[in-house]
Amino acid sequence: MAEFAVSDGFFDGETLRAASAAAFGGADILECMTIARRVAPGDLDGWHDEWRAAAERAYALGEEAEQAGQVETAKTAFLRACTYFRTAGLVYLAQPVDPRLPESIARQRDAFRRAIPHLDARVDVVSIPFEGIELPGYHYRVADDGRRRATVILVNGYDGTAEELYFGNAQAALDRGYDVLAFDGPGQGSVLVEQGVPMRPDWENVLPPVVDWLLAHPGVDPERIAVIGWSLGGFLAPRAASGEHRLAACIADANFYDMLDAARERMPAALRDEIPDGDPAAMDAVASMMESVMQKPTEGWGLRRGLYVHQVETIADYLRDTAKYTLKGRAEKIMCPTLICHAENDPVAAQAPRTYEALTCPKEIIRFAAADGAGDHCELGARQLYFARAYGWLDRILEPARLA
Repeated sequence: MAEFAVSDGFFDGETLRAASAAAFGGADILECMTIARRVAPGDLDGWHDEWRAAAERAYALGEEAEQAGQVETAKTAFLRACTYFRTAGLVYLAQPVDPRLPESIARQRDAFRRAIPHLDARVDVVSIPFEGIELPGYHYRVADDGRRRATVILVNGYDGTAEELYFGNAQAALDRGYDVLAFDGPGQGSVLVEQGVPMRPDWENVLPPVVDWLLAHPGVDPERIAVIGWSLGGFLAPRAASGEHRLAACIADANFYDMLDAARERMPAALRDEIPDGDPAAMDAVASMMESVMQKPTEGWGLRRGLYVHQVETIADYLRDTAKYTLKGRAEKIMCPTLICHAENDPVAAQAPRTYEALTCPKEIIRFAAADGAGDHCELGARQLYFARAYGWLDRILEPARLA
């Protein structure tokens, strides 16, 4: 990844991620860069404090504007606060849980909900029953006119929230005439942090109750429901489509085919076949190497996050759990038209062509180029280009302008 704002690779990627919300009022690009540049490389507490302070300033502006009847200013201020509160707390995705993580989840949710009355769409805060827990989210409708529209279900990634999905895909879909359902699933956002529910791979079992919930609403056209996943959702969405056959289309943005294989590919060749259940001495060597990395403030963030999201204690257990995150034997079961998206410089999506080759349904693959600013994870530097290509594909299938 080319440097966007700062030299620390993790901080730089998260700065770009925050700045990508600017297209829909959730950030100011230079403000994000300025915040990040006040933080020393590897200083997690400094990162949290700077982003939280920016969030508090934006939130206060939103309150002042709301009291003055300045609706547009209030909306964008609360949306910026939402992004900045989320960005502040994500550095603490690890166990044991730092209290600043649940605080950031709650504050970004509150800020987003303060913006909801000022959005153009009809937005309902929803709670979807699922196996004894509740999946919180948002049901966005273009208009409350009783007409049936095409709907997209948004699936998040490892460390996102239902609120972030507004910037990631929801408003872009609304602008094109789609209704939207966005939610936190198992291991995501508030379901992980506040309910303690870990990530699970079998989204062929997670999504059907969500579709059932959606179909109970009269404005939904049952023949025109699509699922869109980004980041880890780029795996979870096609995994869901492999068992949920009421979907009319699937988009996987930043797809991988097999998580354990992806981990092996980054290991020394001599150790690849020992992961996770090979020679114990070799596995100990791998675990020791990964434990050393995990202690580094920013370089080890991904591993600390992984153990927390999967709710496991050891590197070996984490690697064993990743073996369940595969499309082997499942990609062939996807029946709906499927679009695979991958950015040129995104290692997470390096396996996307493998998924494409395994698909037997109508399919297309789009490679986004660094030369267009779209080479990073989930095309964060050029989301408008992604929206143009991905929704252009989806429009031909779901015809969002057609009302029933």
